[in-house]
Amino acid sequence: VLSARPPTLAHVAQLAGVSPATASRVLNGSARVSRAARLQVEAAVERLGYVRRRAGSPDRVSSGTIAAVVCEDGCRVLGDPYFARLLWGVRRELAGRAPLVVLMAGRAEEWRATTGYLRGGQAEGVLLLGARRDHLAPLVQAAAGAPVVLAGRPLEDVALPYVDVDNLGGAQAAVRHLLASGRRRIGTIAGPADMGAGVDRLAGYRLAAQEAGMGVNGLVCQGDFGRLSGERAMRRLLERRPDVDAVLAASDQMAVGALSALRRAGRRVPDDVAVVGFDDAPVARQVRPRLTTVQQPAEDLGARLARELRACTGGRPAGERAVVLRTKLIIRESG
Repeated sequence: VLSARPPTLAHVAQLAGVSPATASRVLNGSARVSRAARLQVEAAVERLGYVRRRAGSPDRVSSGTIAAVVCEDGCRVLGDPYFARLLWGVRRELAGRAPLVVLMAGRAEEWRATTGYLRGGQAEGVLLLGARRDHLAPLVQAAAGAPVVLAGRPLEDVALPYVDVDNLGGAQAAVRHLLASGRRRIGTIAGPADMGAGVDRLAGYRLAAQEAGMGVNGLVCQGDFGRLSGERAMRRLLERRPDVDAVLAASDQMAVGALSALRRAGRRVPDDVAVVGFDDAPVARQVRPRLTTVQQPAEDLGARLARELRACTGGRPAGERAVVLRTKLIIRESG
């Protein structure tokens, strides 16, 4: 439920079906709360986009630190060019205005350190990158009243501002391109089902297939956006549907994994199987054949995230905006 007015503790308590005192104890991390009540309050916090107000909090983002929380394993974040480009966009927008702290939250020890930092109230604003369905409530709660902006559409109906790219339209355009080139048995390696990008790119694939009257039985496999998962998913696709003649991977890293699996299976790209990725990461131009892919403006996404967060810290109500940036199909040799 989106709201132009910020929710209060009373709203959280009412939605959770508990007293304001119980809701307050949950938000303060008290152990004197039942598990059921804690889950109800956390769900209400996520749904309403509630953030606690901190006394004496400065009004301007330039007076405090911005925390970029990446909800992935640190090793993966440091090895994935997508996050590097996105964070560079954030840094570019914030340059000279506020210090930027990058926090990882993929492993248990990273999660504890990150939520502990946020609870300390040191962040003037928080950007959530790569957040999955279960991440939102505890991270918003830990933010201790700081404004929060999401990178990517949340799967739940929460009153938090977000910036995303047109994942559905990008995937739809890729499948339409493959259909126009004569492909008729197009598979997909989808992203995680608990992330908006994974859900929306799969929806775009299904929509384009439905438009063309193409059945997708046995043509959908899932990965985690990583290269190894793409290779494994491509092998499964070949086992299920050896007649597959094209594949849309929901990330360039998974597309590169698919290329490896096809090479090992003796399939030629694009002669036997066309491959399209999503991101337009540097690797798309480095592999052979060079990768046809859906370009998403990662740096611009990062810059817009920082801009939206600065607006929120300047007093604009949370949940007022959803920004969606355009994608573009880049045609190269792979499909």
